[in-house]
Amino acid sequence: MTANPQPLWQPDPQRIAQARITRFQAWAAEHHGAPAEGGYPALHRWSVDQLETFWKAVTEWFDVRFSTPYTRVLGDRAMPGAQWFPGATLNYAEHALRAAADRADEPALLHVDETHEPRPVTWSELRRQVGSLAAELRALGVRPGDRVSGYLPNIPQAVVALLATAAVGAVWTSCAPDFGARSVLDRFQQVEPVVLFTVDGYRYGGKEHDRRETVAELRRELPTLRAVVHIPLLGSEAPEGALEWSALTAGDAEPVFEQVPFGHPLWVLYSSGTTGLPKAIVQSQGGILVEHLKQLGLHCDLGPEDRFFWYTSTGWMMWNFLVSGLLTGTTIVLYDGSPGYPDTGAQWRVAERTGATLYGTSAAYVMACRKAGVHPARDHDLSTVKCVATTGSPLPPDGFRWLHDAVRDDLWIASVSGGTDVCSCFAGAVPTLPVYTGELQAPGLGTDLQSWDPSGKPLVDEVGELVVTNPMPSMPIHFWNDPDGRRYHDSYFDTYPGVWRHGDWITVTARGTVVIHGRSDSTLNRQGVRMGSADIYEVVERLPEIKESLVIGIEQPDGGYWMPLFVHLAPGAVLDEALLNRVKQAIREQLSPRHIPDEIIEVPGIPHTLTGKRIEVPVKRLLQGTPLEKAVNPGSIDNLALLGFYEELARKRT
Repeated sequence: MTANPQPLWQPDPQRIAQARITRFQAWAAEHHGAPAEGGYPALHRWSVDQLETFWKAVTEWFDVRFSTPYTRVLGDRAMPGAQWFPGATLNYAEHALRAAADRADEPALLHVDETHEPRPVTWSELRRQVGSLAAELRALGVRPGDRVSGYLPNIPQAVVALLATAAVGAVWTSCAPDFGARSVLDRFQQVEPVVLFTVDGYRYGGKEHDRRETVAELRRELPTLRAVVHIPLLGSEAPEGALEWSALTAGDAEPVFEQVPFGHPLWVLYSSGTTGLPKAIVQSQGGILVEHLKQLGLHCDLGPEDRFFWYTSTGWMMWNFLVSGLLTGTTIVLYDGSPGYPDTGAQWRVAERTGATLYGTSAAYVMACRKAGVHPARDHDLSTVKCVATTGSPLPPDGFRWLHDAVRDDLWIASVSGGTDVCSCFAGAVPTLPVYTGELQAPGLGTDLQSWDPSGKPLVDEVGELVVTNPMPSMPIHFWNDPDGRRYHDSYFDTYPGVWRHGDWITVTARGTVVIHGRSDSTLNRQGVRMGSADIYEVVERLPEIKESLVIGIEQPDGGYWMPLFVHLAPGAVLDEALLNRVKQAIREQLSPRHIPDEIIEVPGIPHTLTGKRIEVPVKRLLQGTPLEKAVNPGSIDNLALLGFYEELARKRT
């Protein structure tokens, strides 16, 4: 890491002056004693030192409507178990639909499929459908706290169903329709839904995928269902006993918003569940409301004039985050289809056609565009795009440089990192700060993010564990089916008592930026020198012959350490002596001679979770001799057949 690197991008004075976070700081200085000078670093320091005052200021700035007042901001700040805004009642959906009052005929949603033709749903139409569906849910006997599930793609009906569920005070949970029955049941059976919204199939990559058999299996295996609602995306008739979506959303009832306690559950998200049942993570109506207002309204700088597009599916927390764009009065773009259809540059076309101002995608997509020689600025009018944000995995420095060169040199690039666990970002976008290549701009407001060594000492400019030392409102209120809270405690608080340990290696620099190095539970430790797998991937995947890679470090029974690198080659490439030497040379020169792999092995493909993350820990377990059925939860993997290769390799090595 260079001592004094030059920023890749710097916001100009006008942009800084106009940013909502600048106006918030001036207002908070006047009303709540926040520092007027010192820019973002001073505001951040105040937000973690004066946690209660900061969150009070957020609720006032965004005019959060409490139907009954809170007695204090933080009743108990223990982690786990923090109690936010005790006494307060509110409703998330009410806030998500507020813009309908002023902007009735403007688009709340822009729905885009693989034809790339945007279709608007106005604020008034969205509000009407939510009102109608909420009334029908109540008529079906759905009550506050009941679970409502969706097996749906990223379509307007999914947004309506989530908001109607929240309006009733019920608890939303969703899976994408490319999840197989076993994956869905691993999730939904835990929470016992009373209603299931479902499609007959979906379109992806130019093909239709029929899901009627899967839906029939879900109905059989979810005995708590009182109603199934059919959305005929492919035009088929409703199965016997199912209700028609069109009938439930035809009414004109004014939405009735159940006023629920701040800590009342809003939705259930799921961990990837690669080594066991997915954790069913429950977040609250109030916690998500205030965290997402802060994140979207201040960090992402979103407001009524913006259009917010993030490529995601309903099986990933980024979909929930995208829907929360409605909280800031922003038009949200729902893209249902393959990220690379009909060609790799498809998402840039969607950004152009929808006039997106903030376009979010995965780091993997950015790197795929770079490798495929996509030219976004040459081929598309991206003049509305102010910010390109990435998440899912760390964006390598080459990704930053490619966005800067191929999109626009005056582009705000926001690499962000957070997690399903908090449905938000620990660090990432700040519109008033410079962007340094390969680095996240800063920790988020109200988030005391630190890098710690094993003894709990904070580190600067050194790699350590990502920890958060104070509570965030969107931290889980609990896990489902975890009555004594043990699973929740053990997931985040067993290493440093009372402090959230996320499981990532990070560096917090002296400049206040953050570098993510990958998961700490799959660390590479050669002769005492630790390195994150993301650092290896960044170097290896610069080579055009290598499509993707996976590195594993395995402690041997004799005290040795075996570190294989698995490579999935680009079409036409051959893993010959010359390529082997180039891989080793790249790692030696750009990282460290200690992290040259013991073996480089060609594989037919790299397995991922259903949300596209490489799976390192299950592969490590397989290579250590754990049987496949114990090493991995098969319902959590995108291509189970690939694991057979690693299982066979483990067999040969014993």
